Amino acid sequence: MTSAHSKLYSDDVSLVVVVVDTNPFFWAAAALPFADFFANLVHFVNSLLLLNHLNRVVVIAAGVSSCAYIFDSNDASPSGGVGVMATFDKASRKVEEFIAQDARATAGNSSVASANAASLLSGALSLALCYIQRIFRSGTRHPQPRILCLQGSPDGPEQYVAVMNSIFSAQRSMVPIDSCIVGTQDSAFLQQASYITGGVYLKPQELNGLFQYLAAVFATDLHSRTFLRLPKTLGVDFRASCFCHKKTIDMGYVCSVCLSIFCKNQKKCSTCGIKCAEFAS
Repeated sequence: MTSAHSKLYSDDVSLVVVVVDTNPFFWAAAALPFADFFANLVHFVNSLLLLNHLNRVVVIAAGVSSCAYIFDSNDASPSGGVGVMATFDKASRKVEEFIAQDARATAGNSSVASANAASLLSGALSLALCYIQRIFRSGTRHPQPRILCLQGSPDGPEQYVAVMNSIFSAQRSMVPIDSCIVGTQDSAFLQQASYITGGVYLKPQELNGLFQYLAAVFATDLHSRTFLRLPKTLGVDFRASCFCHKKTIDMGYVCSVCLSIFCKNQKKCSTCGIKCAEFAS
């Protein structure tokens, strides 16, 4: 198998896949309006494209019940800003359509609790990795890929397994996952994602200066990061979620065969069917 590093296009050419949290329950109570947040995102994406004409940016919207691609700079005309701005206008309309569609899907899902509804981070990460793998297989030369997650809503413990699978897949493919938290709570999922993949985790203190944070910390390519002192995570929450109730736990029982985690001792592992004698606390 050809390694990712042997196929690099250039040390300062980037492919940035941005995962945007569009959870309406979060943005309804957020200090920063979604319109202002999206405007900052547009400026940030535009700055990435201006840094190098070979840079590519893809934006994925993560809703409560679905996720979708809403912007791909490769679709913009290579002639310059007019094509890019037209694509941004199209992306804005796509965001509005996606939010409306996701709201209809969420309204029909009785299991979603609006108070602590989580965005579909696992699905968005899967889409991002699929896009990157498609670029890997498109030729022998490609930009350096990385993922940037702009997350506001709380983690969904029920997504633990899927999110961790995506994190390890990114690590195997040498794709850093950067995280920018725009909500009030830290994300244990994204703390682990950035730590494991070698990305940057940041929770801005002042959201009114969001663009400055994005441009100063996340716009730099991977080669330039080796010369900069970027923010480091002071602590990482490595707690896992149990497979039985999908809740975050401090201590639990682990199946020695399939490594499934449970908050209570089980007579039989619901994942692989092993008897409780094989469990370890």
